[in-house]
Amino acid sequence: MQLVINTYGASLRRKNRLIHIVSDDRKVEISPRKVESILVLTGVHISADFIALALEHHIDLLILDRSGQPLGRFWHTRMGSTAAIRRRQLEISETAEGLGIVRGWFGAKLDHQAQFLEDLQRRRPNTSLNFDRAIATIRERAKHVEALTGKIVDIRERLMGLEGAASASYFTLLGKLPPEAFQFSNRSQRPARDPVNASLNYAYGILYGMVERACILAGLDPHVGLVHTDGYNKPSLVFDLIEPFRVFADRTVLKLFTGRRFKQADFETTQRGVFLLPDTRAMLVQTFNDYLDKRVDISIKSATSTSRRKKRRIRRRDAIQAEAHTFANRLLGKDGGLPEIATSDELFADLD
Repeated sequence: MQLVINTYGASLRRKNRLIHIVSDDRKVEISPRKVESILVLTGVHISADFIALALEHHIDLLILDRSGQPLGRFWHTRMGSTAAIRRRQLEISETAEGLGIVRGWFGAKLDHQAQFLEDLQRRRPNTSLNFDRAIATIRERAKHVEALTGKIVDIRERLMGLEGAASASYFTLLGKLPPEAFQFSNRSQRPARDPVNASLNYAYGILYGMVERACILAGLDPHVGLVHTDGYNKPSLVFDLIEPFRVFADRTVLKLFTGRRFKQADFETTQRGVFLLPDTRAMLVQTFNDYLDKRVDISIKSATSTSRRKKRRIRRRDAIQAEAHTFANRLLGKDGGLPEIATSDELFADLD
């Protein structure tokens, strides 16, 4: 279970070895054994006893800012990466294997974007929007990504350029799909200039926290990336590993807007940008968690065989952890038959 506490003035404390939550006039007690992560917005009071309880039960406690971006987290001191994995993270960026991993992550992102547009096109057979052109652009860029050779340091700008061009076509088309009042022309991050981008930023923030958690649990150093480099002074590996999974957020957010679940009054516009109001955040988080908790039957390629397929039933959120463990084991030369999750088509299709 993931808890999200976003009501200003709410409090989290420990009571009789239970998580005690007070929000407005409501009081809730939950066993820590049922909770794997807690997302907390600024303006929420947290007691030291509660933090100790969360650490004792290895609960990921993540602090988010108003736009949903992670500010920091509490981890147990026993949860850390091994020196061997850190060394290999640095070394693999200089190898052909490292480039292959990067091509896989970024290529999967573009494939999932094109797949999402194809799903949307099937549901709009009479639309005047040029889905074919956007899909062709993304598929073409994906082919160029797959053809990249050399070292990551030499192709980094080329890779980012291909990804950027594909994403520009992708978001230009997505921006025309919500109701007219919510349509947008391009992607805006911080600050968000419209409600859809504000919602995407918030959902991506949740994903960032999940990916960082997956890295740490797998023994990876989230600050040692392959494409995104140390100079960003941010969790670079998180920025790399999140790429195949961004479409989870895209599908959730677009469905909320095309389903007319949000109104203009659900957002606040200030000089610093557009922000989700508390009830809007709650609806987005609940919908996103429901989507991530959905169990999906997938057929995936075995890491030890290019021809053998395996059947697996997993929650979408567990795919992130599985991909992090696959990467960590690959760094140590212990694939152990772990499958390549990020390239599974069924996992990213709209099967709801």
